[in-house]
Amino acid sequence: MVLEATMICIDNSEWMRNGDYNPSRFQAQADAVNLICGAKTQSNPENTVGILTMAGKGVRVLTTPTCDLAKILACMHGLDIGGDLNIAAGIQIAQLALKHRQNKNQRQRIIVFAGSPVKYDKKVLELIGRKLKKNSVALDIVDFGEDDDGKPEKLEALLAAVNNNESSHIVHVPAGPNALSDVLISSPIFTGDGEGGSGFAAAAAAAAASGGEYDFGVDPNIDPELALALRVSMEEERARQEAAAKRAAEESGRQEKGEEPASTSQDAAMTDRVNVTSDEATERVSDLMDDDTALVEEAISILMNSSCSGPTMVDADMLEATNEDQELAMALQMSMEDRTKDSSSQSDISSVLGDQSFVSSILASLPGVDPNDPSVKDLLASLQGHSEEKKNEDNPPSDEK
Repeated sequence: MVLEATMICIDNSEWMRNGDYNPSRFQAQADAVNLICGAKTQSNPENTVGILTMAGKGVRVLTTPTCDLAKILACMHGLDIGGDLNIAAGIQIAQLALKHRQNKNQRQRIIVFAGSPVKYDKKVLELIGRKLKKNSVALDIVDFGEDDDGKPEKLEALLAAVNNNESSHIVHVPAGPNALSDVLISSPIFTGDGEGGSGFAAAAAAAAASGGEYDFGVDPNIDPELALALRVSMEEERARQEAAAKRAAEESGRQEKGEEPASTSQDAAMTDRVNVTSDEATERVSDLMDDDTALVEEAISILMNSSCSGPTMVDADMLEATNEDQELAMALQMSMEDRTKDSSSQSDISSVLGDQSFVSSILASLPGVDPNDPSVKDLLASLQGHSEEKKNEDNPPSDEK
């Protein structure tokens, strides 16, 4: 979208009273100005438009470049008609207004409506055109109404002097049944070389092709702003409905082919992944629980077998401790079995139980077991006392022998 500041020069001379353009030259010009202002402001929110008149008592600036469309359209009402067209002064003052624009990044453009004879020579107009070209100001000319005294040739010379890379344009609109705005809709002045206008231009073009009937019961000659706003809204709603119908047709086509929408397949895949993950977690938890249960059962069976058959018998206190804390009993039994493998004598078992540092390290490594707990200390003391009794029984004093 082109960022642009535009000054529109209106012809309000006495010639604008003629009725060769419906309903009059001035009213046809006002409708065209309203459409151009709407197209410029909607093509880019930062575009600005200003209005000035070139006849009457002198050139008069109605509004400096602004992006407020309501302010631009309001200044078009109640204008005085009279006097002669002063196109040279109007263009120069428009250039001065663009020079003092607030946003210096905006391109400069002047649109001139010439509906009455031009009293200046070609040389004067060419000099003005070269000055505009030097200051990088583009010029659009709307030639309508009188064509006496070589007016088209003068305007063509002005355009040739200012034109730079086809940035300036001229449109000749002869009198006839077509409205001035209808002719300008398809011209580069209105569309901005295809870069401006957008939906506004499309709606205006559709309104022009409707044949002059009043859509929505609104006369565009009385209230052009309201009529154009209604047409734009209608076009936007139509585009939205067409897009919705297209999406519905695509979805129905995919369903007929047996294809699921991409979103549905993605949701199903994500659900499967969640289910698989939850199943795996459940299996792992159950496996861990089974392993722990098996270890506890194995420890209980080992302890029961050893208490019934082996020489390393466990007394009632140890059996009670086993029932209260199965993990502690299993650890003690495993340590006793390891020491039994290294030595088959009962004295080795006694030495193991006598090694308090070893037993304490075993107890400290068990989860949830406190070696300083009174019950644990009582258990260890009972085991050590039992081992000492067995040792005394096996090795009597020498004097008794």
